[in-house]
Amino acid sequence: MTESDCDSDSDSDSDIRTDGGLEEPIRVAAVCGSLRDESYTHIALVRALEAADRAGAETDLIDLRELDLPLYDADVDREEAGDAEELAARVREADAILLGSPMYHGSYSSPLKAALDYCGFDEFEDKTVGLLAVAGGSFPVTTLEHLRSVCRSLNAWVIPHQAAIANSYSAFEDGAFVDPGLEERIATLGRRAVQYANIEPDPDSFESDQNVGARGK
Repeated sequence: MTESDCDSDSDSDSDIRTDGGLEEPIRVAAVCGSLRDESYTHIALVRALEAADRAGAETDLIDLRELDLPLYDADVDREEAGDAEELAARVREADAILLGSPMYHGSYSSPLKAALDYCGFDEFEDKTVGLLAVAGGSFPVTTLEHLRSVCRSLNAWVIPHQAAIANSYSAFEDGAFVDPGLEERIATLGRRAVQYANIEPDPDSFESDQNVGARGK
């Protein structure tokens, strides 16, 4: 499958199934960059993974609240940095990855930054990545742009469809989406992660060619 195979976003959860005839189902992992107990980012990623599951994928929600991830130190081996090796392994095993973050100061959250610092080309190169951002105010454009830049530097292929929740305090009620259209956009992200999990990105990005990683500095 190539990038030219992309189509419209009109499928229902049950329209895309990928498990028939495959020895192993596609694996979709979602990394939640919010540590709040009642996180809207967490709710949205759960919905996206539900759609991925219905499309035939195995799913893994990586809740950073449950992992011990110290601030990244390039002089400390990943195996000695709390649960960093577990995080990297779960990301590495995925065929497609969803990154979700609240918008903090016009960018993505520090917990997600720490998680990404412990990953590299082994975890992201040639992987399909979907982006989701949540803002208490206006549309979180810069959060999505910054995450897209990080993914390009790791030579990941970012799904053109991206999901964003603006004015999040009014977007949910009792843990559920208020707007069915917004919920459908989130679900579409999960379906696209399955649909394009085996895409073959070409060529490598300029950003990835210039990325020497933290240990090269």
